[in-house]
Amino acid sequence: MNFLLWVIIGGVLAFGLYVRLAPSDLQKWHNLPDNIAHVDMQGGAMRVVEGGDKTQLQHFDEIALQDPSTQRLAGSVDDGMVTYVSRSKLWGFPDYTTARLRGGRLEIYGRSRFGRSDFAVNATRIDNWLRLLIERG
Repeated sequence: MNFLLWVIIGGVLAFGLYVRLAPSDLQKWHNLPDNIAHVDMQGGAMRVVEGGDKTQLQHFDEIALQDPSTQRLAGSVDDGMVTYVSRSKLWGFPDYTTARLRGGRLEIYGRSRFGRSDFAVNATRIDNWLRLLIERG
């Protein structure tokens, strides 16, 4: 019985380390599909802000980086596209959020890396950041 318990504990710890330390593939996460719309999905969310410009992306970037669980993964405001990784507190599950300027629109896509459902975490995060962006003016 003790051996089985140690195997389970070891498996949980190994999984936790993998989730926190697995490298992020920029080819996969630092991109957006062509058709971004205002939609909630099982594992993420998309939002569009019409009339987006570089200043708006700059403010969005500042707001995202004020979130203590979020850091910039790739890109920059000058590039017109930025990808962030936000990690859950307990396990450190990564969620990726990409924001880009395209045709006068700020397009945002947040998605989880692990699991099918994100329990609306990405939609809530993006909507909070957008609320702060609107409040900022």
